[in-house]
This record gives sequence, C-alpha cells and structure tokens, in this order.
Amino acid sequence: MKEIILASTSPRRKGLLQQIGLEFKIVPSNYEEDMTLDLLPHKLAMVLARGKAVDVADRLKSGIVIGVDTFIVLGKHRIGKPHTADVAKKTLRKISGKVLKIYSGVAIIDASTGKELVDYELTKVKMRKMSKKDIEQYVATGEPLDKAGAFAIQGRGAVFVEKLEGCNSNVIGLPLHKLVQMLNKFGIDIFEYGAWNK
Repeated sequence: MKEIILASTSPRRKGLLQQIGLEFKIVPSNYEEDMTLDLLPHKLAMVLARGKAVDVADRLKSGIVIGVDTFIVLGKHRIGKPHTADVAKKTLRKISGKVLKIYSGVAIIDASTGKELVDYELTKVKMRKMSKKDIEQYVATGEPLDKAGAFAIQGRGAVFVEKLEGCNSNVIGLPLHKLVQMLNKFGIDIFEYGAWNK
C-alpha cells in the first residue's frame, strides 16, 4: 500500500484527515505561494495546491502526495489571515452580512509514477450581521487572528455563519468529499486504507 503524504503543517487539515480515519505522514512543502498571480480564483487555488504537492513529490521516491490551498474571496478581493486584532476587527466589519466564497485547490501526485490530478472546491458562506460588541468580544478570544477571513467555522466563529452552501469541511481548509473522489482515482479506498481496518 502506498503511503499517503500531506504536504501541509495545518493542524486543521491534519485533524480532518484523522477524522476520516486516514493514516498519513506530514512532509511540509517549501513552495512559496504567490497570491498576486493574475488568475481566476479557482485556477489560482489549483496552481498553488499543485505547487505545494510538486515540491514535496519531487523530494520523494514514492507515496501519494496531497497538496491543498484554501483562501476566501469577498467580491473581487482575497481575504487572508489578519494576524493583528485591529486587522481582525476591520475584516469582520467587512464580511459582516456578506456572502463569502471559499476556494480550495486540491492536488494529488503519485511520487513514483508522476501521475497527478488537480481540482478545486467552492463553498459559499453567508455571514450574519455582527454588532460592534460581537466583533470586540470575538476578537478578544484571539481565535480570529490566525484564521483566513478572521473567523473559524470549527470554533466560536460558527455563531456568525447564517447559511452554508457546499462542502462544510472546505471552509475549514480541506474538502473531504472532493479529496476522497480524487483518491479513488488513484485506487485508494479510505475504508480499506488506514485506521478503519485495524
């Protein structure tokens, strides 16, 4: 059985793969993301995901490498991680009551054969209107500072999500439904592959 390698140190992606019972190891990608590339969001997500997967696959002789890149778009603007409380408050005011588009590119490469598959997932998230107090209290928790879009749907930020259209795990950073479909094309059935069959 081929080893599965996640080209990401994201604790959220690691947690999602553990959730579906997959056994895998982590090899961080050194790929430098260029968010300034003039591409449509879904194409940019795929280019960045493939870049991460290729960087790791090129260093290995074997294994199935998974590269993922997720970002949020509001209108025509991409929203990153705020890092500071001031930027987090500004971001939350901006997304309050709006519909966000979350794009994830997913790339899978078989390091031994070079076979690769690249796809993307899009999820729409309607945020409820947030009061000044909501924003102040949420930012005070520290949760939004290292989250793209300044909110975590798997944390306290879930209270601001009014409606979600599409894949829920995509919003966390890895579209499991899409990933499993793609792994199937590499002959990997997650119910036979990993912790399920122990």
